[in-house]
Amino acid sequence: MKSLTRLLLLPALAAAIAAAPTASAQTAAKPRQYLYMLRVAPPLQDPAKWSDADKAATSRHFERLKKAADSGQVILAGRSTEDLDKTFGLVIFEAADDAAAKAFMEADPAVVAGVMTATLHPYAVALQRKSAQ
Repeated sequence: MKSLTRLLLLPALAAAIAAAPTASAQTAAKPRQYLYMLRVAPPLQDPAKWSDADKAATSRHFERLKKAADSGQVILAGRSTEDLDKTFGLVIFEAADDAAAKAFMEADPAVVAGVMTATLHPYAVALQRKSAQ
């Protein structure tokens, strides 16, 4: 009787194992983390040289990052508070893969307008403070 029970359970067990996602499938579906670093383009490191179009591009840049943070894609975004020739910005975000991360960075309105340059880096948040709520 035990042999018969085992024979009857084997197909069900095999089907359950086949239906269960593998560790690699679970990992592939999980978004990866990236960081892009922004720097003010050299010609604009003097605030007097900023046009209304440059200022508008940075406003669109901020609004886009705000929406992406609200949706959960952006984990953190900010900038150092130094003079424009020294300052840099960081955007830590999630994307499906390298190509999606690069596309997200390159579509940044400040990058598109040439106000800022950006470099992309794979990243992994190791520690994050708990919410102060």
